[in-house]
Amino acid sequence: MPMPKFRKVVILGYRSVGKSSLALQFVKGDFPEEYDPTIENTWSKSLVLGTDEFDLQLVDTAGQDEYSLLPHSFVLGIHGYVLVYSVTSLKSFQIANGIHTKLQDRRGKSLMPIVLVGNKNDLPAQSREVKTEDGKKLADSWGAAFMEASAKDPEKSHVIFTKIIEEIDRVESSFCDDRKCQVM
Repeated sequence: MPMPKFRKVVILGYRSVGKSSLALQFVKGDFPEEYDPTIENTWSKSLVLGTDEFDLQLVDTAGQDEYSLLPHSFVLGIHGYVLVYSVTSLKSFQIANGIHTKLQDRRGKSLMPIVLVGNKNDLPAQSREVKTEDGKKLADSWGAAFMEASAKDPEKSHVIFTKIIEEIDRVESSFCDDRKCQVM
C-alpha cells in the first residue's frame, strides 16, 4: 500500500454546537455527556477509503462568534473545513455563514473543501430553529457538501470526516484536471 496521505482539517463553528463531540465520537467512539468548553485540541486518526490510507489531523477549535478573528493557523496548511452549527440555534447557523465569509476573505474565492454540518438533529422537532432545506441551500451556495447529524451517532460522525476527505480529493482533482498536474 502506498504512503498514507496527510490531511489537516479544521472544525469551526459557534460555541456549544458540538464540534468537540463530533470529533471525539469519530476519533475515540465516545460521546461526552458534560459540556466542557474547548480552547483548542488536535486529534489524529488513520483511516482507509477505498485503496487509499489517510492520516487525518483534526483541529478542534474554540467556538467562534461574529467578532472572532481567524488565525493564520486556521488558513495556512489546511486541506479542508468542517463547519458546524446546531439545528436548534439560528444564531449558530448565521455565525457559520459569517465564518465562511471570513474564510473566503482569508483564502480567496477559490474552491474550499467544506462540509457544512447541522448538528443535534436528534433533539425534539419543536426545538429546531434551522430547517434542513436552509442548511442545504447555504451549502449549495458555497459549493460545499451538507449533512445533518447527531454527535451521539458514531456512524454519522464517521460519514462527516469521510466526506471531508472526499471533498478535499474532489477539489484537488478539479485543479489537476485544468492543469494536467499530478498530486503527490
